[in-house]
Amino acid sequence: MIIDDIRGDPDWQGGDYTSQPRGLRAALQLLFTAGSAPLVQQRLGPSRDSADAYITRWLDTRFAETDANDLMYQVDASRDYDPSAALDRVTVPVLAINSADDFINPPELGLMERLIPRVKRARYILIPTSERTRGHGTHTAAAVWKEYFGPFVAALDHAP
Repeated sequence: MIIDDIRGDPDWQGGDYTSQPRGLRAALQLLFTAGSAPLVQQRLGPSRDSADAYITRWLDTRFAETDANDLMYQVDASRDYDPSAALDRVTVPVLAINSADDFINPPELGLMERLIPRVKRARYILIPTSERTRGHGTHTAAAVWKEYFGPFVAALDHAP
């Protein structure tokens, strides 16, 4: 949908635009919704007016710093990424962490539980939804997952 929002905008002009197409704003709205989580959004905008102001600021900031073609490339590059065929060839230690409120990589699909056993030296952690998690954005919140990462790295120092 993000790609369609941009490509479907006549201002995109096949990627040869001179100013960012309006479809970029619609694409960013989808990204905002999918990349966050309800608890985060409620905390940042607890009232209608504060939510409207927060979302407007977020969109205006992202619109000013995002290029439509770059965003399309990023999203398209992730559409067919599937490392599952080679998981049994991974020999290095792996720590896979997700948060329960991740809308982009929803844990309720059970992919990690099904696939991580194929990785010889892997551990999967599912962090429960909390005031600290940020949906998909939890991966940028080291304070949320450092309690798992620290011991993982420390064990690497002692691994054969």
